[in-house]
Formats: sequence, structure tokens, C-alpha cells
Amino acid sequence: MDFLQVFRFPLKQMQLRANVLIDDSKLPIGVNAGASQNILFTVFACVCVLQTECANFVRLLQPYNRTHLLACGTGAFQPMCAFIYVGHRGEHVFTMDPTNVENGRGKVPHDPSLPFASTFSGGELYSGLTADFLGRDSVILRSMGGRSTMRTETDEKLLHDPKFIAAHLIPDNDDRDNDKVYFFFTEKATEAGGREGAIHTRVGRVCANDVGGQRVLVNKWSTFIKARLVCSVPGPHGIDTHFNQLEDVFLLRTKDERNPDVYAIFSTISNVFQGFAVCVYRMADIREAFNGPFAHKEGSDFQWGAYEGRVPYPRPGVCPSKITNQPGREFASTKDFPDSVLHFARSHPLMWRPVYPALRQPVLVKANIPYKLKQIVVDRVEAEDGQYDVMFIGTDIGTVLKVIALHSGNSLETEEVTLEELQVFKVSRTPMGRLVLNAAWPETLTAPGMDHPVHDTSPTANAATAGRTSGRETLCCSVWIRI
Repeated sequence: MDFLQVFRFPLKQMQLRANVLIDDSKLPIGVNAGASQNILFTVFACVCVLQTECANFVRLLQPYNRTHLLACGTGAFQPMCAFIYVGHRGEHVFTMDPTNVENGRGKVPHDPSLPFASTFSGGELYSGLTADFLGRDSVILRSMGGRSTMRTETDEKLLHDPKFIAAHLIPDNDDRDNDKVYFFFTEKATEAGGREGAIHTRVGRVCANDVGGQRVLVNKWSTFIKARLVCSVPGPHGIDTHFNQLEDVFLLRTKDERNPDVYAIFSTISNVFQGFAVCVYRMADIREAFNGPFAHKEGSDFQWGAYEGRVPYPRPGVCPSKITNQPGREFASTKDFPDSVLHFARSHPLMWRPVYPALRQPVLVKANIPYKLKQIVVDRVEAEDGQYDVMFIGTDIGTVLKVIALHSGNSLETEEVTLEELQVFKVSRTPMGRLVLNAAWPETLTAPGMDHPVHDTSPTANAATAGRTSGRETLCCSVWIRI
């Protein structure tokens, strides 16, 4: 069985058609439709190619060190992982030792159709996935490296039928002991009251140096907390239209690595209309929610509210670091946390205050359109009158929209301007698997569902098995092309 396939396609087999949809008068000063290609970084489109059979769907491809990638596949419901040698920069090598294959359980799901998210940091893999054969054990799990495997407890308070979308390590400050891994996912909302089946989008986090408790939460996350992400359009009489289903997340990195802008695509789950929105969140607002009150419910006959009692020290959700240490009260690791802290963390994982987007509204809204918005990458560009964030949005019909949001004077309202609509393949309605923004083609490339660039193996195109299912046919291979 081929573990990973790499294909090279002649450019004549591909067609890139750009439909210019804009009025130049609406563009920022110094930006025009013809020149827009020159001011943007490279964008790679991942498009799924139909195949009828595929026994091993590669779901994870992460840089392991300077010369190797970690690749994991579903292995016909028996997950497996292997290391792939890609050589040093400049080398065009892509080889794998088929005898060096290890168990991949806990690294990728058994079922290729189940969503999951992962990030690799410090030799350790952080994954949000369903770890069992039946797809019922939803966990946030840390594996590999020299430390014990960590996971969430099986408790609907922590994770209730989640759908993981993205995972990123984001430092809080210069003290690396405060580094945290953030997970973006949707789940059934336990605090939604009588609205059975209500879905909320969450941002959750764990400390990278979490090793669980000594007597309570042994080898379980002791710092996991989560908050709701709200993306809504203000409506009449104070009734907002909410977009609750998270589709994709992109971190727009800035010079300050602690404060990337978080772009997210949402969709509605309403039977009334189909709508999509893009909301932007600031890390300062996310941290403020995590530093706020915890959500609390006294009993089954009570309403949810903010916890007003005494919160134990160190505050649940914080990392053992110089900040938590006090004279006579030093915490070298989470194993030194008092049991009261761990019991509180187990019973109060949800924050009371939600996280609202910048300006309290989306930067883009589309309703009743003949396609779905699935993927997003963003490039911040300089124009004569300032900075603009150019959004590349992939659809389920194989097109890429290039969009900017303009502010009208002093108003909070934004105006959407579509610069281009790119048809990636001649074959229409081919779903977009992943978009990747990269400034250094062909030195680096990122595979579907991955957060970090890897060495490219072809100056033209690269494909890797990344399974998805659609009807009777199996989507086995993802073709990477430069657009």
C-alpha cells in the first residue's frame, strides 16, 4: 500500500480563470485589479481529485525536524504513522522506510470522514480528535515527546460532541512556561437551556507545560478552559442573526507573535436560509474572556450564571510559571497545584463571557449563494493609504474568492469588494480542500489540515492523500497548485 503519493501535473492540464468583478474606483488608493497579483503573497489551492478506492487516507503531515516529516494515515481504520525523509533545504528528496511504521492511534481519527485538528510543537503532537474506532471518544490529546500522554476526561462538560477545526500554539508573553495551545471547535452547548441540539463555537486552550495532577486528573488536562466565540449580525428589536457553525480558522501573524488576528468562517445551521460570515477576533479579547468569570449552574433547576464564589489559587486555567509563584507558594508543575484547583477546573471549564469579534460584527456576510465558503487565508498588504487585509476564500465548487472589506468613513459598517473569482480547475464543482498562504514558493509548502510549512517536492504541483468521502466515491488525493 502506498503510504503517501506525490504527483506532478503539467500546467496545461490546469486552468486558472479569473473573473474580475470590481469597479476600480472602489479600490484603495494605489491598488487596482490588474496590479493586485503583484502585491500579494502566493496562495496554494488544495483541490480534491476523485478516486474510487483508497485504503489509507493521510490526515496528518507535520514537520518533525529539519529533514523529516511526520505522516499519519487512517490505515483502513487502523491508524498508522511514519517518518518521511525530505532532506535539507534545496534537496528534492521524498522517501519513506516502509519497515518503520508505527501505531497512529490517538494521532489521527480511525474514520477519514471525521474532522480533526492538530499542531506540532517541541517534539509533541497536540490533537483534537475522536480517538476510538467508533468515533465516540472525543478528546484533546498530547502524544509523542518524552512526557506522559495527556488527554481530556470523558465528560460532556468538557467536550460535548465536538467538531475540531484548528489548533495553534500561541505564546502569552516572553515566559515560555506560559505558552498555550488553542483549539477552535464547535460543540453542543450545555448552557443553551431548552434549545436542544444548539451548537456553539468554542475556543479552548491548555497549557503546553500541563502534566496533570498528582492525585486528581492524573494524566488529564488540568488547565483546560473554553469560551464561546460569537459571530452574529445585529438585527431588529435586538434579535441577532447568529452564525454558529465554524468552518475554518486562519491566524494572521503579526510582528507580535503573541497577538495574531484570528479570522474565522462561520455558517448558519438554520432551516430558514443559508448564510456565511467572516469574523475577526483579537487575542486580547480572547484572553480577557479567559480572565473573566467562570460559568456556573447550581443545579438542574437553576439557570446558568457567572460564578460569584471564591476561586481557588492558582486560578484554574493558568500555567505554572513565574507569575503563579509566590513566596512560600511555588508551583514547579501542575502536579503541585492543590486538589481544590483541579476539582474546580474539572467542574467549571466554561467561561461566562463570550468572545465577540472586532467591531462586534462580521467583516463579510454572504447569504443565499449557490456555493459554500469552506476555507480562508488572509494576506495583509500595504497600499498608499494604509494596510488592507485581502481574504482568499475557497468554496465547495472549486473557486477562490479574493475579497477585501472597506470601511466607510467613520462608520463601523464595512463594504465587501470582490477583487477576483478564480476557477482553479477546468472540472467545475471540485471541492476545495485547503488554502495555504506562502511567501516563499517553492521552498515551503503546507499539506491539508496542517499548520506549518514543509519542504516542497515539485516546482509545479504536489499532491498527498488526504481522504474525504462524498457519496459513493472517495476523495483520495489533494492537488496543490499555485494560484
